[in-house]
Amino acid sequence: MNYLSNKTAIVTGASSGIGAATARALAKEGVKVVAAALDEQGLSALVTELRAAGYEATSCITDVTSLDDTLALARFAIDTYGSVDILINNAGLMLFSSWVDVAVQDWNAMIDVNIKGYLNSIAAVLPFMVEQQSGQILNMDSVAGHQVGPSAGVYSATKFFVQAMTESMRKELGVYHGIRVNTVSPGVINTGWADKVTDPAGRKAAKALNEIAIAPEDISRAVIYALNQPANVTVNDLIISPTRQDW
Repeated sequence: MNYLSNKTAIVTGASSGIGAATARALAKEGVKVVAAALDEQGLSALVTELRAAGYEATSCITDVTSLDDTLALARFAIDTYGSVDILINNAGLMLFSSWVDVAVQDWNAMIDVNIKGYLNSIAAVLPFMVEQQSGQILNMDSVAGHQVGPSAGVYSATKFFVQAMTESMRKELGVYHGIRVNTVSPGVINTGWADKVTDPAGRKAAKALNEIAIAPEDISRAVIYALNQPANVTVNDLIISPTRQDW
């Protein structure tokens, strides 16, 4: 049974990778998609593709590190489609470095996007969901939110934050407001993230790790499974890893 049809979903980081794959998967389930990111060209291409296939989709240029931007995003979804039923918190950064590198710029960037970005998006949609006493928030996590690997200390810390935040939200918002909150925790996914690592040693390690990566579409199927459940069911967390990933 399809429990998603005619709902409205905001997907952050939707211009590429897991976000774009998730937007496509949601649209195929009859969801009205509001795709959000900073990459205007990527968003435009995605929305054009979805509309050409007969789906309802629109885009909103959004910097999730700005609360004003995420508030405007939620209002845009309401004004466009009349509701905001689902938030996919997906925009994120994964930057590798050793502690001795003291890569403060990378640390701050991950904190701003992976933590503050999620909180800003939640703050934007939550009043609407509380008012309607329903909604779904899926926080994209990582296997790094379950265990810590070399050169990924700060990234893992941001994802452990997401785990703790989601568990608290699940117990409070689910129990008292009917708002379901969960995580999907991908393993190594080929989203081009390895090319964004600025630290030379970190980039080398990232590219080696990326050789076993699976596709964003593999994660989007897990997202649909987690979301497409009756109102009295919450899939708390799904860990999706490459078969050859040994951690």
